[in-house]
Amino acid sequence: MALPLRRQVVILNLAILIPLVVVITWSARVTYSEQIEHLQGETRTMAAAVVLHLQRERDLLALQPVLEKIPLPEDSVVTITDDHGMVLARSREPARYVGRPMEASVPARNVPSSQVRQGLDGIERVFGNATYEEGPWNVSVGIPTKVAVDRVQPIFERNLAIGLAVTVFTLLLEFFIVRRYGQAFDQAVVAAGRVASGDLAPLKPIAMPSYELERLQDSFVDMVNKLREAREAVAAQVSEERRMREELESLQRQVIRQERLAAIGVLVSGVAHELNNPLQAILGFAELLQMRKDLPPHIRADLELIQKESTRASGIIRNLSRFGRQQSSEPAPVRLRDVIASVVELRQRNLSEHNIQFDCHDTAVRPVMAVFTELQQVVLNFVINAEQAVLHGMIPRRLTIRTAESNGKVRLEVQDSGPGVPRQHEAKLFQPFFTTKAVGEGTGLGLSVSYGIIQSHGGTIGYRAAPGGGAIFYFELPAATHAPAAAQTPE
Repeated sequence: MALPLRRQVVILNLAILIPLVVVITWSARVTYSEQIEHLQGETRTMAAAVVLHLQRERDLLALQPVLEKIPLPEDSVVTITDDHGMVLARSREPARYVGRPMEASVPARNVPSSQVRQGLDGIERVFGNATYEEGPWNVSVGIPTKVAVDRVQPIFERNLAIGLAVTVFTLLLEFFIVRRYGQAFDQAVVAAGRVASGDLAPLKPIAMPSYELERLQDSFVDMVNKLREAREAVAAQVSEERRMREELESLQRQVIRQERLAAIGVLVSGVAHELNNPLQAILGFAELLQMRKDLPPHIRADLELIQKESTRASGIIRNLSRFGRQQSSEPAPVRLRDVIASVVELRQRNLSEHNIQFDCHDTAVRPVMAVFTELQQVVLNFVINAEQAVLHGMIPRRLTIRTAESNGKVRLEVQDSGPGVPRQHEAKLFQPFFTTKAVGEGTGLGLSVSYGIIQSHGGTIGYRAAPGGGAIFYFELPAATHAPAAAQTPE
């Protein structure tokens, strides 16, 4: 991300100031080294002068007062030691150090002419050494390195002040120049923001600090004017196209609805006409036979099943007619376990005949608001599709029904171990009359009818591929806010 111009200027000045401070510091260190060399020369000269005095006087007791009166900087010291490092005379605190050996005893003739080291009192000094041959004694004059620091510090502070003053002056001058450019850039940003938000009102030019920015401003104003004209033309064209598209879509919906209703109406009329009368006959005879008191219990149970399934078949016909007419029934609280039980009861024999392993994992407790027979039809469609799919799948054949609750919704899934649905067909699964089954195995209405039923109950229906192969068809409905007094059963 690019930095603002003002911040870049500040960074540039810091980039200049830091090397400047480094150069000034380096110069101060060089000057300090030069001062140390100068102090080394002074100490060597002073030590040679003390040796000359010793050659004349040769009396250490008389020399002690002389050493103390030598004009040297504060904390300087003059020390005379013998060849074994024993202190013979000292200008500072003689009573403390005279007669005391040095920490590192070096023969007097081997002592370097100058060195920087800590003295006996812990103060770092520049020492100049000279040898008194008759002793042999070593005469050492030490001046604190702080003297070199004190000499260099004023030069360093002056150079640093000059550098900072020049930098501050440059920064102020740059700030004044950058401020004018910054105002122009801010104006350009505000104008660009207006254009980006869709405001193409005419822009008012302002004074620019340079000829280049004036040209840029004129080009921007001209661009805004052209954009405004183009937008007005496009808006008029889009409005006309929207009107035409809405009319076309309305006509298309009317045509599709008419074709759909016509096809469904023809199919429903044929089914109702062909099946309703036989179903009523079956239902009537089943009821009459149940009135006989001499029927064995197992026959009576079969007659009850015939009556129940005949009633359900009639309900399916009514549901198909309702789908074609887009009508809805009055929902009531329904438990999914009851729907599953009724479907399994009907398909149990078929599952056994084809060696299909059936599993049910029912964890949903709350009911849903629906019509029992409509949910029964949806689950039955799912189960029949799964049965037909596993016949073409791998062994063992498996069919699983699961229910669960989550976030105020109840979900039912039917999973099979079949080959699954090809990806190119997934988008068309719930379209009317679409089927991937062989001729005679399906009409392509089961899933489309199921889609209409679930949508009419405010739920969602869908498909996804099962892990490891197979298909999962599911629907999800809002959970009922109260439990039913008794589960709704088919008429």
